[in-house]
Amino acid sequence: MTDKNETVKIQASRLQDLIKKKLMAAGLPEDSALETAKHLTYADLSDIHSHGAVRVAYYAERIAKGGVTKKPKITYTKTGPATATFDGDNGQGHYIANLALEKVIELVKENGIAMVGVTHVSHTGMLAYYVEKLAEEGYVSLSMTQSDPMVVPFGGSENYFGTNPIAFGAPRKEGRPIFFDMATTVQAWGKVLDARSKGESIPDTWAVDAEGNSTTDPHKVAGLLPIAGPKGYGLMMIVDILSGMLFGLPFGKSVSSMYNDLDKGRDLGHVYIAVDPERFTSLDQFTSSIEQMVEELHAIKPADGFDQVYYPGELAVLSTERNLEEGIDIPKHIVDYLESDTVHFDQYGNKGAFAE
Repeated sequence: MTDKNETVKIQASRLQDLIKKKLMAAGLPEDSALETAKHLTYADLSDIHSHGAVRVAYYAERIAKGGVTKKPKITYTKTGPATATFDGDNGQGHYIANLALEKVIELVKENGIAMVGVTHVSHTGMLAYYVEKLAEEGYVSLSMTQSDPMVVPFGGSENYFGTNPIAFGAPRKEGRPIFFDMATTVQAWGKVLDARSKGESIPDTWAVDAEGNSTTDPHKVAGLLPIAGPKGYGLMMIVDILSGMLFGLPFGKSVSSMYNDLDKGRDLGHVYIAVDPERFTSLDQFTSSIEQMVEELHAIKPADGFDQVYYPGELAVLSTERNLEEGIDIPKHIVDYLESDTVHFDQYGNKGAFAE
C-alpha cells in the first residue's frame, strides 16, 4: 500500500497529459478535458495543490455519473452595454469560465468596464488562473465564486456560507501580472483535501469537528472557519450576493453540495468584473506604479524569521518558476491513479460536504 506521505516529481507537461486523459476517460470531450487539465496543472505548478491533481478523482466521478453536461448549450445574454450573463448549462466549470473570458474582454474593450455573471456551472477551480489571463490583456479584474455551505458563521454553530473565494489581478510592466487569490475562510477546503492526501495534520485554527471543537485531524473536519472572524464572514456574504443572488441562483445553505447528487448539475455562480486602467490613467503610468510598489515592498527590511518581503501572490510565481525547472511534487498515490485504468473510485456520491 502506498504511503500517503510519499511524493514523486513529475513534469508539468506529463501531469497535464495524464489529467486530460483521465477526464476524457470519464467522458469529457477533448477541448473541455484539455482546458481543465491546463488549469489543474497551473494550480499544482503554483504549489496550490488543493486545486490541482488531487481533485481529478472527484471530477471524473461526477463527469462519469452525469453531473456535468459534456456538450453544454451555452447561452450568452447581453443585459446592458457592459453587462452580461454566460449560462454554462452545467458544463465543466473550468472550461466554461475560461470561455466566458472572451466575452469579458470583448465588453471591457468596448466600454472600459465589464461585469459578466457565469451561471449554471460546476466547480471553476483556482480563480487566479482567470484574473491572470485578464491582466495579461491589460485589465484590472476581480473574480468571485460561490461554493457549498461548509463554513460556521461568526458566532454560529451550524454551517451556512461556502469558502467563497475572491481573486484580483492587475497588469505589470515586467514579468507576470500581479494576482492574488484567497478563500474567505482561514484555508480553502482543498487545503484540507491536500492534507488528507498527504497524511498530514492541519493547524487548529482552520476548522472545527462535529462538536464544534478545534481539530487538527483533517478527517474530522465538520466546519471551516472564516478568516479574521467577522471580517471573513462579511466577505463571504458579499461573494455569495455578487456571484449567486445577483443572478437568481441558489445561495447560502441552498448552494448544491459538491458530493451530493453526482448525477445532477451544480448550478453554481461565478462573476467577473474587469476594468481598463487606460480609462483613468495611461497604461504606462499604471504599470510603472505597480513596479514601484513591488520594488518598495521588496526593499522593506524583513522581520525576524523572514528572508524577504514579497508582494501578495508572489510565492505562487516563484513556485511556478521552480516547479517548471525541477518538476512538481505530487503524492505518489495520485500519480498512480492517474496512470492507472481506473476512471474513478465510486467514493464521493451522496456523501456530505466533508466526504473522504
